[in-house]
Amino acid sequence: MKIAVIGTGYVGLVAGTCFADSGNDVTCVDIDERKIKALQSGVVPIYEPGLEELVKKNTRENRLSFTSNLTAAVGAAQVVFIAVGTPEGESGDADLRYVLEAAQQIGRALKQYTVVVDKSTVPVGTSDRVREAVAAVTKVEFDVVSNPEFLKEGAALDDFLKPDRVVIGTTSERARKVMAELYAPFVRTENPILFMDARSAELTKYAANAMLATRISFMNDMAALCEKVGADADAVRKGMGADRRIGYPFLFPGVGYGGSCFPKDVKALVATAREFGLELDLLRAVERTNERQKKLLLAKAVKHFGELAGKTFAVWGLAFKPKTDDMREAPSVELIEGLLGKGASVHCHDPVAEPVARRHFGDRIRYSAAPYDALQGAHALFLVTEWNEFRHPDFDRMKSLMVQPVVFDGRNVFDPKLMRERGFTYFGVGRAA
Repeated sequence: MKIAVIGTGYVGLVAGTCFADSGNDVTCVDIDERKIKALQSGVVPIYEPGLEELVKKNTRENRLSFTSNLTAAVGAAQVVFIAVGTPEGESGDADLRYVLEAAQQIGRALKQYTVVVDKSTVPVGTSDRVREAVAAVTKVEFDVVSNPEFLKEGAALDDFLKPDRVVIGTTSERARKVMAELYAPFVRTENPILFMDARSAELTKYAANAMLATRISFMNDMAALCEKVGADADAVRKGMGADRRIGYPFLFPGVGYGGSCFPKDVKALVATAREFGLELDLLRAVERTNERQKKLLLAKAVKHFGELAGKTFAVWGLAFKPKTDDMREAPSVELIEGLLGKGASVHCHDPVAEPVARRHFGDRIRYSAAPYDALQGAHALFLVTEWNEFRHPDFDRMKSLMVQPVVFDGRNVFDPKLMRERGFTYFGVGRAA
């Protein structure tokens, strides 16, 4: 099948590469000529385990190509995916200008019946607006389908190639057959393709992310209560998760959620509801809890040290989660800005996110090539992202490098009892001091 993907960001590049790897002829389109040239050379602009190798393989085997010529790519395609950005608007709603611009350009380029697919995360009713935008500039037959992505950064290839489910919103039998054929290679283990109307498909994506964000904020609220009453949040988590109705995923207390999806999607869902006269009080509380949680480690440091000015702090982990370089809405950003604002110096290390951090912080912080380098002369360590390489460090070496052996563990990676036995002053999340 011939496919065009408009947008070579995270979603578009992963989708296009995976479709190519299943035998399709895929052309990825972007207006950024520098990005296109880099991709043509096999240079991937984002960090995602396995993606660069898969891009190179499918480019080499002529199933995957990159261009800035949207007209040619769309004109030859049977299916066109819109995977452009939907940034947060001023009121928290999703800004659809890039989606609708792409829809108009697609409409002008159509030459035969084409299935136009909304792959970007878009609010309810977007498929109708895309259909109107395309129809306004073409007489060629087409259908618009909603096909939201459910990709976890750091595990995106596995999520796409072996999905829990594929959600497709359409009432067109013709489009349904095309999409069923396209996704057939990915659901051979009987995981379902869920066909529904477009509005239900659009809402499903937001509802899923909002539910996961709610679990995180709920557990963080419980962690705050644990600290007040002298309970252990990890024990509470295990006791809750053992209930099959609840389960363990997304019940880990920490310093809040970040990334490109949860913060933006919760805000967009609240904004959509407000348009229809409905206040989603629960999700507004989820947002408030998350904002509070991002300030937690700084507050603990102020309580412990008092004055932070003139002190040096190490930060392990900058990305919002492991196995990605994405720092959008990352808890590390708020922490570091808070430390700098109080006159402290910051030494940081992250296995892959340093280039992204440099674009944000510039030379206001010091970057370390290895975790231990960041500890030299530090009055405390903040562990913000739970990369595997941080889980079993040499604690004696850590103590020898630090001015004071103080650890603020934002992900409860270390065992509090063992840390104290090793001579550290330890602060976790939801754990009694």
